[in-house]
Amino acid sequence: MSNENLVSAYVSDAERDAEASVRPRRLEEFIAQHRVRDQLDLLLKGAMRRGSPPDHILLSGPPGLGKTTLANIVAAELGSGIRVTSGPAIERSGDLAAILTSLAEGDVLFIDEIHRIAKPAEELLYSAMEDFRVDVVVGKGPGATAIPLDVEPFTLVGATTRSGLLTGPMRDRFGFVAHLDFYSPADLETLLHRSARILGVPITEEGAAEIAGRSRGTPRIANRLLRRVRDFAEVRADGVVNLETARAALTVYDVDALGLDRLDRAVLIALVDSFRGGPVGLSTLAVAVGEQPDTVEEVCEPFLVRAGLLARTPRGRVATAAAWHHLGRTPPNGTFGADAAPVPDLFSAQTDQP
Repeated sequence: MSNENLVSAYVSDAERDAEASVRPRRLEEFIAQHRVRDQLDLLLKGAMRRGSPPDHILLSGPPGLGKTTLANIVAAELGSGIRVTSGPAIERSGDLAAILTSLAEGDVLFIDEIHRIAKPAEELLYSAMEDFRVDVVVGKGPGATAIPLDVEPFTLVGATTRSGLLTGPMRDRFGFVAHLDFYSPADLETLLHRSARILGVPITEEGAAEIAGRSRGTPRIANRLLRRVRDFAEVRADGVVNLETARAALTVYDVDALGLDRLDRAVLIALVDSFRGGPVGLSTLAVAVGEQPDTVEEVCEPFLVRAGLLARTPRGRVATAAAWHHLGRTPPNGTFGADAAPVPDLFSAQTDQP
C-alpha cells in the first residue's frame, strides 16, 4: 500500500489478512459503538432463547468502522456459519438463488455494499427475506416457468456506506437497522492497545494517543498506522511505539497532525495558492492535483469537509479559514468560515456512550 493510501478508509485485498488478525471475534471484544453493541446483544440473545434466527440486520456508516467485523461477530454469537458476498458480485438473480439455496438453517448471509445489488437479484431477495422462498425462472418468453424453491431460515446482514441509495422496500425488510459512528480518540486508544497486544508491539499511552489523533476516527486507519509505526520502531528505534517514534514515523509516511496525507494537503494547497481559496469546480481542482475527479470527491473531500477545512458551495469548492491556518497562511478578509469558532475535535464528542 502506498503512503497516499495510509489514511484511506477503504481496504485492499492484500490488507484483509492483516486486518483479520486483530479483528474482534465476540461482541464483548468490540470497542465503541456502545448503543449498537447493546441493541445487537439484546437482539441476538432474544433470538437464541426463542430458538429462531434473529431479524435481518442492516449496518450503515462510513467504511472502516467495523460493519464486516460485526457481521462475523453475529455469526459467532449465534454459533452459525457465514456466507460472505458483495452487492457488485451479484449480477444476476440466479447468482443469488444459488447462494440462498446453499445456506443451512440458521446461517448468516453477509452482503457488503448491498445498495449496489442488481435489481433482479434485489427483487428475488424480498421473498427470501420474508417467506424463505425463491422463485427461479426457467426458460424465456411465453414458455418460461417459475419454480419455487424453499430456503432454510437464515439471517441477512447487509452493510452499506450509502444507505440513501437503498430502496424503500429493501430497507423496510430489515428488522434491525444500525448506524455506526466515528470513534472517539479514547476508544481508538483502547483499540490500539488491544491491537498492539495481539501484534506483540510494545506501545506507550502517549504513542497510542498520537496515532489515535491522526486516525480520522476510523479503526481501520488506526490499525494500519500502527503497523507502519511498528515497522519504523523496529528498524530505526528500539522497537517501542512511544510519542517520539510515532511522530517520526508518521512524518516519514506523510501523515500530519490532523491525519491529512499528501493528496489531502495537495488539494488544500491548490485551493489556497492557485485559486486564492476558491470557489473552484471539482474537475479543475482534480486537474490541478493530477488526480481523477472521483478520487478527489470520494477519497479526499469527505474528511476535509468534516474537518472544517473545505466547503462545498453552489459555485464550487472553497478553502475555509481553518485550511489557510493549517497550511500556515493568513486568510484574506472574507474567507469562508473566518468568523466561525475554532474547529472542534471531530471525534471527541460521542453520543452513544453506555
